[in-house]
Amino acid sequence: MKVIAKEIEMIAWFKKMDMPIPIKFRFLQGDQRQVVKIDRILQADEEKLAGNRMYIYRCQSVIKNEEKIYELKYEVDKCRWYLFKI
Repeated sequence: MKVIAKEIEMIAWFKKMDMPIPIKFRFLQGDQRQVVKIDRILQADEEKLAGNRMYIYRCQSVIKNEEKIYELKYEVDKCRWYLFKI
């Protein structure tokens, strides 16, 4: 997997005291916006990076007729989502 760390727009499901569940996201690829529906969450972990709490999700989706595994990160303090590795 290649690290890209690109900020994305996310639709997620939040519970009261649990990790958010990502549903689908949108990002800019060149000059076009691409929407990706998350088919499966393979793994979900929590880590602290430089004092910032982050949730890391390893997910699987079909992107351009090809099944891909990628990593998403959610920065808790800033409420931002990132497409971290693909």
